[in-house]
Amino acid sequence: MGRSLDEVIASLPRDQQEQIEARYNDLKQEVEGLRELRQIAGKAQEDVAMALNIKQPSVSKIENQADMYLSTLRSYVEAVGGKLELTVKLPSRPPVTIHSLGDLARSSSHTSARRGSARR
Repeated sequence: MGRSLDEVIASLPRDQQEQIEARYNDLKQEVEGLRELRQIAGKAQEDVAMALNIKQPSVSKIENQADMYLSTLRSYVEAVGGKLELTVKLPSRPPVTIHSLGDLARSSSHTSARRGSARR
């Protein structure tokens, strides 16, 4: 009879066991899709639908989409109680977080500039 995974791991040196545990914890933080994210947050599709002011079948459709607008994804994530952060990883550079995109970034910087000049 074969050994269980727990038995195999227990037979490894302590440093390897710790590496396996660390990787396991990293993987637990990753989700396969929006449905799993919603379930981790303890929300039903009806809860998300109410927060987004849409019908439940539309939530199901969002969860099964392979491609969507970032604004849709942001709204969905906020509806389950989260905050969307967009991180870009470039070769030979540390990760960069983008806080706003396109016109949103331009309009807020113009607004800030106008506020600053009004104070002078």
